[in-house]
Amino acid sequence: MVDYERKERRNPIETARHLDLILGSRTTHTANAIRQGTIGVVNDTGIITASTSGKKRYASPLFLPAAIQENMHRMEGTRNAVCQFPYFPAGKVKQLLSTWALALFIGCGAHMNYSITDRNERVRQFLDASVNDGDFPGIQYVVVDSSQRIFQYCYGWADIENRILMQPSTTMMAYSMTKTFTAAAVLQLIEAGKIGLDDSVHTYFPSTPYDRSMTIRHLLSQTSGIPNPIPLRWVHLVRQHAAFDESLALEAVLRDNPESRFPPGSKYAYSNISYWILGEIVERTSGQSFPEYMHDHVFLPLHLDTSQASFTIVKNAQHAKGYLKKYSFMNLAKSFLIDAEFIGEYEDNWLHIHDHHLNGPGFGGLIATAQAVATFLQDQLRGESVLFGRKTRELFFSQQKTTTGGPIDMTPGWHIGDLKGVQYLYKEGGGGGYHAEMRIYPARGIASVIMVNESSSTCTDVQSEADKEFVL
Repeated sequence: MVDYERKERRNPIETARHLDLILGSRTTHTANAIRQGTIGVVNDTGIITASTSGKKRYASPLFLPAAIQENMHRMEGTRNAVCQFPYFPAGKVKQLLSTWALALFIGCGAHMNYSITDRNERVRQFLDASVNDGDFPGIQYVVVDSSQRIFQYCYGWADIENRILMQPSTTMMAYSMTKTFTAAAVLQLIEAGKIGLDDSVHTYFPSTPYDRSMTIRHLLSQTSGIPNPIPLRWVHLVRQHAAFDESLALEAVLRDNPESRFPPGSKYAYSNISYWILGEIVERTSGQSFPEYMHDHVFLPLHLDTSQASFTIVKNAQHAKGYLKKYSFMNLAKSFLIDAEFIGEYEDNWLHIHDHHLNGPGFGGLIATAQAVATFLQDQLRGESVLFGRKTRELFFSQQKTTTGGPIDMTPGWHIGDLKGVQYLYKEGGGGGYHAEMRIYPARGIASVIMVNESSSTCTDVQSEADKEFVL
């Protein structure tokens, strides 16, 4: 553990080296993230991504964890990805670009110092630099095997204004990382005989407007064909939570998005709605609310209490504030993306985003510590999981296929990635003030998780660099 000593941070003007900004056709509402080493693409839907020195860099708008990060699927080795973005008039984009072209993206300036022979110290100093260089206010990073924590790191601010340090017990929002936990709950209910993997979704949710051939497997593997509208308004403030009606919110979303994009099973395409529906099915088949089921059947067997993993902020003093970087395009464009009631005050060079919940806990509502997530990962590395039997876990880790037999880079709950030839399972999440990713490297018997209280996705690049020290 590193004792944090406050240092003056630089006020980095975020630059995109060798960045080409290209305005696309007004007839399209998609954007290509072209991994050609140096090109970012922009059209009338907004600014999408940039790549610096061949390394991908995504800039995710607030409350767009799935629409940007997951739709792009972080497809290692793939040169093109397409995702949907909110509409920005082309004239406004040009105006913003002309003023803020140098403040769009930032790459992690930290580098692994291989003159340091001790691995753990080398990784600690690398992570220190990520915070001290202004990439994140605070960070948690944990590496485990099936029996122990190999490495644990915590550094920076949980609350900049009040100078509260990030601690291992500090909770943060997991956003779409929640989906893998939702998948685990669904697989438990499949193992218990309460849900059929290849049953029609209509068996459990008759009011869904989508194709009757759509199955639970299709929802889990993101091959359902369900649309993925931008979830800009699918959030509510903590003070509104007690009176919030999730069922009415889901009904409204389904009513506004009734058409499938393609026949179920024919291809992969990310959808937040698919996992929102899965959360609803967990409730209907278990007889418990989704948060209650997760507490009783996932968290308690892992010996995690509500202060470590929950769907509400249990202890305000233990929950990290979420932030948006001051010198970023997303800060400039925030009025297009979120309601003013979510926006707080500046604290140093960070804009505070008020505490909030996602409207559907099943697709992104988990609030947890990195330690708690690491406990879940350890369970999945062990010979015997406390959550389900071996056959179910084999299914959990099994790559899925389309109806024509083509493989997709997903299991029922995990995406599949590659780090220098080592395959891993992962789930990323990010949105208003937080970003996170958890990974399992099955062949190495190693898992890792990173969580930061800032919206940027650069933490996944930091995770990759740190993971190399333990995996390769």
